[in-house]
Amino acid sequence: MLTLFLLLPAAGALLALFLPKHRDQDAKWIALLFAGAAFAVSIAVFALFDAAHEGYQFVDRFQWIAAETAGFSIMYAVGVDGLSAPLVLLLGLLSVVSVLVSWRIEAHAKQYFAWLLLMESAVAGVFLSLDLIQFFLFWELELLPMFMLISQWGSGRRLYSATKFLLYTLAGSAFMLVGFLVLGAAAGTFDMAELVETPVTEAAVPLTLVFWAIMLAFLVKLPVFPLHTWLPDAHTDAPTAVSVMLAGVLLKMGGYGIIRIALPILPQQARDASLMLATLAGFSILWGAVITLRQTDLKRLVAYSSVSHMGYVLLGVSAMGPLALSGAAMQMFTHGTITGLLFVVVGLIYDRTHTREIAEMSGLMHRMPLVGTVFVVAGLASLGMPGTSGFVAELTTFLGSFAAHPVATAAGIFGVVLSAGYILWTVQRVLHGPPSERWRDLTDATAWWEVTAMASLVIVIFAVGIYPALLTHAVEAGIAPIAHILEGVS
Repeated sequence: MLTLFLLLPAAGALLALFLPKHRDQDAKWIALLFAGAAFAVSIAVFALFDAAHEGYQFVDRFQWIAAETAGFSIMYAVGVDGLSAPLVLLLGLLSVVSVLVSWRIEAHAKQYFAWLLLMESAVAGVFLSLDLIQFFLFWELELLPMFMLISQWGSGRRLYSATKFLLYTLAGSAFMLVGFLVLGAAAGTFDMAELVETPVTEAAVPLTLVFWAIMLAFLVKLPVFPLHTWLPDAHTDAPTAVSVMLAGVLLKMGGYGIIRIALPILPQQARDASLMLATLAGFSILWGAVITLRQTDLKRLVAYSSVSHMGYVLLGVSAMGPLALSGAAMQMFTHGTITGLLFVVVGLIYDRTHTREIAEMSGLMHRMPLVGTVFVVAGLASLGMPGTSGFVAELTTFLGSFAAHPVATAAGIFGVVLSAGYILWTVQRVLHGPPSERWRDLTDATAWWEVTAMASLVIVIFAVGIYPALLTHAVEAGIAPIAHILEGVS
């Protein structure tokens, strides 16, 4: 089942790529069909996941590269647990949304949708991999479609932004690969489960350096200050669908890698780094929020807010307790849906106004009531309004992290206050005020693909906010073994 989820988008990409030129626009229907099929598989995986069962489920495994003379082999191994199952569901949902918001793409449509589907397969490989080298290969594979989508279909300084994204991620990945090779050489395996069960205690390189080499790649992707500067540029110049995927699932690769690999495989080193991680988290939350308040570009504003909100993930990680880690995992899911929805709305506004300058917008609610209402819903969820998924994730993180890092948690709580400031101020400037003659010809979102994209994310945001058990049962099952490992070290 998981291999099917992994390969379906790639198969759709190949089919779209080989369409004859006169059927270029059929690529969007192929993309919707294959992304929809993958989403259906992700729903089945999440629904059939048994939270009472420990370990990985739906595992597919075989020897991929034999290297007996070196003392180990590289496996093709995929599986899910309570940590990865929600992210697989999130990936399936946002991939469909990304196809829908790309419905008007006309230039080189078959290449565009092929890259979009290939990116889904690459990210799926990251969330499903149970072998470090396989994980690394999918981590790197994601770079190619992202670079092509931003550089070819983006706007503004698209080549600069795509190159900056590529260089930052490659630099971090190089250190991660070194860390993986050191661990594999010391343990004689790249199997994640074996590395967790039999931790490496000695290696050719001090394990503290190995830990930070691996963490560097994850912190770049998360991202945290001062490794965040690629994100606003990438978001600003990327197409709407790419921003949805970037904020919704690609940033989650960093948080997922920390919880899946860095914490359970190197628990002692993670414990030793707890205070440093909490400091980075608190500073990133506040820095991101303050910089967000200064933004004049609507898309950059949402991008910088992601820097602040992903700091909550690192805050939960730094506490290393079951409640805080559950909050971090839930924050990854909820941030994906909320910020994905924000970028959908910003994209719809830009398509109609052809500007992202906040100072040039006012009174849009008079012309676009549906888009404006969804913008308000996404904004309130982003600042953690009770009844939305954002409140559940942030509250869980704060409750879990306060005892371990009260100062960083206080910074995080103040970050919520700053979030309320920039969200409500933006809503007031963009949506409210007297109707402007400049925007008298604006139309609201009425196309089926626009309404479907927004409605699907709004439903998930309220569903998780009203009934968190939809998510928490699975998350707690995945976090419990990792928290147990961390509790076993001083």
